[in-house]
Amino acid sequence: MQFTDSHCHLDDKAFKEYLPTLLTQCAELDINRIIVPSIAPDNFNQVLSLAKRHHDTPVKIYPCLGIHPWFLQKLNDSHLEQLSEIVVKSRDEIIAIGEIGIDGAIAKQAVNHGQTPEDNLHHQQHFFDFQLSLAKQQNLPVIIHHRQSHDKIMPLLKRYQLARTGIIHGFSGSYQQAKGYIDLGFKLGVGSTITYSRAKKTINTLKRLPLESLVLETDAPSMPLSREVTGKEILTSNEGTEQEKLEVLANSPANSPANSPVNLIKIFEVLSTIRPESSEEIANQLEQNIEQIFFI
Repeated sequence: MQFTDSHCHLDDKAFKEYLPTLLTQCAELDINRIIVPSIAPDNFNQVLSLAKRHHDTPVKIYPCLGIHPWFLQKLNDSHLEQLSEIVVKSRDEIIAIGEIGIDGAIAKQAVNHGQTPEDNLHHQQHFFDFQLSLAKQQNLPVIIHHRQSHDKIMPLLKRYQLARTGIIHGFSGSYQQAKGYIDLGFKLGVGSTITYSRAKKTINTLKRLPLESLVLETDAPSMPLSREVTGKEILTSNEGTEQEKLEVLANSPANSPANSPVNLIKIFEVLSTIRPESSEEIANQLEQNIEQIFFI
């Protein structure tokens, strides 16, 4: 089985000191591709250079360029033009526009920065609209961040009707919301949320959805696994080759972040317990889904 982490901030400083070791671990776990979205103009070049520096490793790194809704406070249209220029220049190097989106919770916190929630939300929508337009112009898929914002995101996706769709990153929502995205051709990112037993709504939704609509992600170094699946009793269970994979995870460097791409294996294992298909069928279909979005 082969695996792709469809969303990992591998350029984060948390990985800097042990990145070669981490990539070796990923290769041992059959994680052969890592997709790395940018978050702001400050890290456009970091994401691009990361893929270039590690081009000869067994794990292939695929960069994406976009501006995350959390980092718009001091940005204006000149930064959107900067994004547009670097996307055009790097069109053959990137595989998506991302991470982009709308975050309703951040809008509510805007008063802490001297801005009304309405103004903040308008600013987010402006950036999201521009980046969807850029994706359409460049025929690229998108990686979309959402939080308390399905009602804002869906109308824009319906308006643009992207030929190459993308991924709803870290999906957590109802079956109806999931179905709306799937009907538009989007895949849903499945991450550490499913390792928390309290996430019943998301887990039940993922049980009902077609396997063809899902992809795996870690969002590392953010979004760590729950303690429910990282307890000692799990790491010492005797599961043959899977045990060997877990030992790689358990023996990660002491200064490594709480979440890294190696956790993709545990997310996959949890997904396999809530789906009716065999592990092999799930793994094969997940990789086909990645191919369909990014590589066809």
